[in-house]
Parts: sequence; C-alpha cells; structure tokens
Amino acid sequence: MNAADEGTVRPQDFGFLAFLTLLNVMNFVDRQLLGSFANWIMPDLGLSNTQFGLLTGLVFIFFYSFMGLFMGALADMVNRTRLIAAGLALWSALTAVSGMARGFVSLAIPRMFIGVGESIMTPTAMSLLSDRFPSRWLGLASGIYYMGVPIGVAASLFIVAYLEPVLGWRGCFYALGGVGLVLAVVMLFMKETPRKHVQAAQDAGEEAEKPSFKEILATLFGALRSSPALSMTIAGGVAFHFVLGAATFDQIWYVQERGFDRSEIAEISAWLGFFGGVLGNLFGGAGGDMFLRKTGMGRPMFLFWIMVILAPINIAYRLVDPDSIWFMIGIFIGFFQLGCFYGPTFSTVQELVPPRIRGTVVAFYILTLNFVGLGIGVTMGGIVIDAVLESGGENPYTMTLFAFTLLSMIAIPLFFFAGRRFDRDREALYATESG
Repeated sequence: MNAADEGTVRPQDFGFLAFLTLLNVMNFVDRQLLGSFANWIMPDLGLSNTQFGLLTGLVFIFFYSFMGLFMGALADMVNRTRLIAAGLALWSALTAVSGMARGFVSLAIPRMFIGVGESIMTPTAMSLLSDRFPSRWLGLASGIYYMGVPIGVAASLFIVAYLEPVLGWRGCFYALGGVGLVLAVVMLFMKETPRKHVQAAQDAGEEAEKPSFKEILATLFGALRSSPALSMTIAGGVAFHFVLGAATFDQIWYVQERGFDRSEIAEISAWLGFFGGVLGNLFGGAGGDMFLRKTGMGRPMFLFWIMVILAPINIAYRLVDPDSIWFMIGIFIGFFQLGCFYGPTFSTVQELVPPRIRGTVVAFYILTLNFVGLGIGVTMGGIVIDAVLESGGENPYTMTLFAFTLLSMIAIPLFFFAGRRFDRDREALYATESG
C-alpha cells in the first residue's frame, strides 16, 4: 500500500509535485507566448485579429483538445513519466521552430503540433497526482499544480517586458524551446508512480484489468450520464472559459483602447497576474478542500460563491477608466479568480469517476474547456472585433471583452447545482465501485 492510500504525504511527493508544476509553468509559458507578444507579432507578420484569433484559438486548440482525449487514455495504459517527457520534447522543439515564422501559415503549422505535445501534460500529470496524494489532499495538490497557469502567463509577460529588448520576440521563442528540451531529459529519468487501483488488486492477490480504449470511453460516457454533478461541473468550466479565450486580446486592448505602452503594461500585468494567480491557486485549492469538509457540499459550490462575490469587479474592470484603481484591481482579480478555478474543478471531476479512467476524464474535461470554451472565446472574439472595426464601431475590444465577461457568468448557476449534487453522486459512485 502506498502513502496515498494511507492518507499520508511524503516530502518526495511534494518534490515530485513541484517538478510537475514547473513543467506546467513551461506548458503555459509556451502556450501564452504568442498572446503576450501580440503587439509585436501581429504587426511583424501582418496578421488580422481573425488570423491571430485562429492561431491562438482553433489552430492550436483543435489538435490540443482532441489529441488530449487519446493522450489521456494513453496515460491510463502506459508509463506516464516517459509520456510526459515525449510531449515536453515535442512542444519545446516546435516552440523554437515558431520563432522562424514569416507569416500566418508558417506559424500555424508548428502551432498545430505544439497542441499535440502539450495535450499530454495535464491528463498525465493529474493521473500521477491522484495516485500520489489522498483525496483530502487532492484539491491542494491540484491547486499547486495549476499554479502553472497564472505563473506561466505571468512569466510569458515577464519575458516580454525584460527579455524582448535583449533577444527580440524570435530569440525568446528559441530560448524557451531550448529550456524545455533540457527539462524533457530530466523528466525521462523520473520513476513512474504506482497506480492505486493496480496496487490494490495486487494486494488482494488479483490481477488488475487493463481496459481497452473503447472500454475506457464507454466508462467515461457512462459516468457523464449517471452524474449530474460531473456534467454540470464540466459545463460550468466551459462557460467560465469563454472570457478566458477572449482575454487573449487583453494586451492589444490595453495598448489600443486603454492607452498603455506595450512593454509597460506587459510588466504591470505580469506582476499583478503572478501574485493574483498564486494567491488564487492556494486559496482555491486549500479553501475548496476545507469547504468540502466543513459543509459537505461539493467544491463547485465554493466556486459559485467566489464568482458571485467577484462578479461586480469583473464587470467594472471592463468599463472603468484605466487611471482608476479598480482597473488594476480588476487585472489582479481576474488572475485570482482564474487561480481559484483549477484546484476545485479538477479534483471534483476526478472524484466523480472510476479511478481507472482518471487520465481520460481529465483529458475530456480539457477538451471541452479548450475546444468549446477557449475556442469560442478567442476565435469568435477575433471575428467579432474585426466585424465591429469594419462597421466603424467604437471601442471594439472593450465591447467584445465586456460581452464575453457577461457570457462567462453562465457558470454561476451551473456551479451552484453541481455543488448541491456532488455528495449524492460521489456516494453513488463509491457504492457502484465497492459493489
């Protein structure tokens, strides 16, 4: 029996978590670098808002999302640390290649395959963490791992502010690719974590079943049908991601409609994003776990209250004068709320499915978050902005981002009902699995 089964956590487990978090930082730095350099790349390559939206949206997300479903199933069947090493090597090499782009097509091709490499990371990492950490620690572990999102986004903006003047935007892509390849070699020599359900079967003198890909998918869709809490958590996450997709245009909005210098606002938003995101991840991970223990309601209810309380600030942020303190608070709160999101939702979806398909369900969740949520947000955002510009409308970025902020609040009632239903659905799963 491993430490996770006994409810204890060893120092080496936190060391392993820290390294996976570092890789997730790299994941989001490489993914976000295009958006962070928008004010350089768009004029340099002559890209329209629609083309830029496609590059950061469907071109990347289509391959990332759908390949992620297969990679999640693969994570349930093969050595997971080697799988992550392969994905990291692939996306890092192609990040370096992206620095050679001369136009839309030559940037779109590597972006497609970067999505394939990055699709491996999170389903596999979350599967590893669920076997390393007991249920009562899983929200915090997920929250720490998902610090990679705000830290990665902030790090990409730090690169813009501090390294672009030295290396240029192309040199930054080359450097990030090289760092990733070194980390891939380190990951290659990491040991695999024993799978809980396999070890439990061995302890009982039984041979653990290795389900086929078809059986894994059948179990996944069966879980979605039988658990309203799972389905509503996923739907709430998708709705929340509408504004995250549109926010790809934030850096352009800051410069073109809020009057900031492109390097100055990259630096400001990097610092606000770093502290807001880290605090949000810690608060969301630990707070979601505590909320579940104290109330018995699911972690999505915790997110419901966060979104309700922060909604007025998120709305005001898109409309107030940039000299207002509420504008800077709005940037901070946006990253804080993003940080709060990941620990509660990813731990929830893992607790509502059989352990043998955890990698697959995380991949499916990522597919819906990205292909539907981010895909609609960033791709439709670019199309709407160009349409408003062509019609002669004023403040196209402001109005588009404001509309997507409101649209994302569909998540509020979805998280409310998912939280109320969580305990009943989890008990039903335990009864089924034990039976």
